[in-house]
Amino acid sequence: MNTIKIDLNRRFGSINRDLFGGFAEHLGRCIYGGIYEPGSQLADQDGFRTDVLEVLRRLKMPVMRYPGGNFVSGYRWMDGVGPIEARPTRPELAWETIEPNHFGTNEFVQFCRKIDTEPYLVVNCGDGDMREARDWVEYCNGAQNTALANLRRKHGFDAPHNIKYWGIGNEVDGEWQIGYKTPEEYARAYKEFAKVMRWVDPSIKLLASAISNWRAEFVERIQLLLDHAPDLIDYLAIHWYVGNRENDFANYMATSECLEERISVAESLISAMKLQRKIQRQIAIAVDEWNVWYRARGETLEERNNLEEVYNLEDALVVAMHFNAFIRHAQTVKMANIAQIVNVIAPIFTSPNGLFLQTIFHPFEVYSQTCGNVALDIFWEGETFSGGDYSGLRTLDVASTLDETKKSLSVFVVNRSEKDGLETTITLDSGQFAGPLQAHVINGPDIKAENSFDHPDTVSVYKTDLRVERKSFVYTFEPHSVTVLVCAVE
Repeated sequence: MNTIKIDLNRRFGSINRDLFGGFAEHLGRCIYGGIYEPGSQLADQDGFRTDVLEVLRRLKMPVMRYPGGNFVSGYRWMDGVGPIEARPTRPELAWETIEPNHFGTNEFVQFCRKIDTEPYLVVNCGDGDMREARDWVEYCNGAQNTALANLRRKHGFDAPHNIKYWGIGNEVDGEWQIGYKTPEEYARAYKEFAKVMRWVDPSIKLLASAISNWRAEFVERIQLLLDHAPDLIDYLAIHWYVGNRENDFANYMATSECLEERISVAESLISAMKLQRKIQRQIAIAVDEWNVWYRARGETLEERNNLEEVYNLEDALVVAMHFNAFIRHAQTVKMANIAQIVNVIAPIFTSPNGLFLQTIFHPFEVYSQTCGNVALDIFWEGETFSGGDYSGLRTLDVASTLDETKKSLSVFVVNRSEKDGLETTITLDSGQFAGPLQAHVINGPDIKAENSFDHPDTVSVYKTDLRVERKSFVYTFEPHSVTVLVCAVE
């Protein structure tokens, strides 16, 4: 028998809604033909795809990262403002394509306002310089009678954009990046960029590009960043992508351990440096690029220009495990941005005539809509499995939150068994259930099930209402499923 025990008084910390963030890069059909398609019968007066806006609103993304990604390390933000017909077309080196710059800063801010999300801009710390970075802050946030604030006004935006989040560089630890930097080079550059950007607007929150290359010297990178700029870092940004290259389901389901290890390592390094340097302020973790990505890896030029991954049910289970990990580490992980949002390794896939929702859309939506504001430290035990280098892993992957305002409990469960439903006793050690329970179940006929234009609901969500006892009930989690149980408590 499997058991989940919940004590409403055992709490990890507060959930930051920014865990449900997104990311849009100038890559493939994410921007052009995804978010932005002037002339389309589905576009609004500003050129934005209304069907895409509608489904993005369902995800309730509180923050959106832009414009990259690898793209930003060669990006000149001034190319993307002003009259569209006057904007220059440039060769784009990161993804070996041509960038027309028809979509830029102001279009991105308009897009964010349409879906009620906070813009998060990343500055070019590849082939760009600190003057360009501080100028972008002034253009976006300047309220005085200055040249760049007036230029924004000339472009039709009288009020400041008030961009809150600014990242300095992208994946600077990777040799694949334009402007790769050693740990020492980036720590020095970060400090100087951060100084002048914050001098322009002291209210902004700054993110340092900490780890994307987990095979490199990431310990030294975090140490040097916190040696050089402890008062200028609000978040350390880490990236990863996972996949099932070996077509080994058990090994893939053990991805949870990779997530736990990487978050725990980052937490420990921050804690060690805070102790050593006597840093009193919080330095949070932002997993500002993450997703499943292993099929469309760019073996051909067409793939490099598109990266249109097609997701199946097992990928949806792994996406749900990401959110479980973020919830369990809610004390330190304060932002996460799925990469990306439309067409390019994304939960939404479009054609000129419409769209369908990929399998990974569903766990994102259900978690985003049911996650409470407090992460609970819950206990669970039961059947186990082995996968890859790991053995004795609990077959159920579990997290839980409490919504203090609604007095509602959410229990998030991934059943990683391919064949077996798992009967589970769920018990409250404090408080009691106060009404019917709603189960949101994400599942499909088998682990390889995919959605498509012809079959958009092969993997989908269904809801059931259940009556439960005051303190305990038994529920059977379907094989290869994501289940979210939501119930009022008192």
